Amino acid sequence: MLIATNERGHVVNRPSKPAVGMMLANLRRGNAHMVLELRTFERPGSWYIQVLLRESNTCQLEYRDGVAELHYQTQTISQEKVLGALLGWAGAKSGWRDSLMWNSIAEQFGSSERETSRPLDTEPSTGPEPGWECPSSDNPPPVLLTTGQKYGGTRTP
Repeated sequence: MLIATNERGHVVNRPSKPAVGMMLANLRRGNAHMVLELRTFERPGSWYIQVLLRESNTCQLEYRDGVAELHYQTQTISQEKVLGALLGWAGAKSGWRDSLMWNSIAEQFGSSERETSRPLDTEPSTGPEPGWECPSSDNPPPVLLTTGQKYGGTRTP
C-alpha cells in the first residue's frame, strides 16, 4: 500500500495525485518534508521517496529502492520536477528519474544500516509496481525525524 506522510504526521493511505500535489504545495517551515512510502510484504526493505523543502527554497529529494546501497539524492528549485518525480515513482512510470540528476548516497550509511538481502535487480527501480498491497495495516506510519532523516536518509546543510 502506498502511504503519504508529512512532517506534521498527517497520513494519507493510497493518496491520489491531487492529494500528493496538495501535500507538496503545503510544504513550508514547520511542515518541511513529506514521504511517499510503499509498504508491502512481497519485497523486503524500505521503498520510499521523500522531499525536504530547504531554507533556501530548494527541494531535496531522496529515494530508496529497498536497501541502503540503492539510496539516491538530488536537489532542484523546480516544484514541477519534484511533483513529476513523486507521481512518477508512485505510479511506477518508466523514466520518472530522467528530468533530474540523481547521485548515489549509499556511502553515507554505516554497515549497521545495510540490509543483508538485496533486491533482485541492482539497478534503480521504476518505483512501486501498481497493485501492490500490504495485507495488514498494523504497521504505524514512518516516523519523520526533525533532522530530515528517514530510515537513514540525510539532510545536507
